Amino acid sequence: MERIGLAASKVAKGNLFVYNLVVILLSFLYCSMMFLISGATILFSLIVLGYIVNGLLPQDYGQNWWAVIRLCMLSLTGIVTIVNLYAIGRNIRFKRK
Repeated sequence: MERIGLAASKVAKGNLFVYNLVVILLSFLYCSMMFLISGATILFSLIVLGYIVNGLLPQDYGQNWWAVIRLCMLSLTGIVTIVNLYAIGRNIRFKRK
C-alpha cells in the first residue's frame, strides 16, 4: 500500500491535488485488477465444479449455481472495496508535510 503513495508522490511532484487524484486512480486500478483476476479464478473454479458434480445432483439445482456465483462475486466485491478504501485512507493527504 505504501507503494501507491510513493508512485503518486513521484508523479505529483509536490502538487497535493494531483497527488490525491493519482492515489485514487492507482488504488482503483490495483483493486480492479485484483477483482478481475480473483473473480475470473472463482468463476472458472465454480464452473468446473458445477460440471463435475452435475451428474451427482438432481436436475433442479442448475439454477442454484447462479445464486452461488452471485454470492461469491458480491463477497469479493465487498472485500475489494474494503481493501480499496484502506489503500486510499492510508495514502491520501490533506496537508503538505
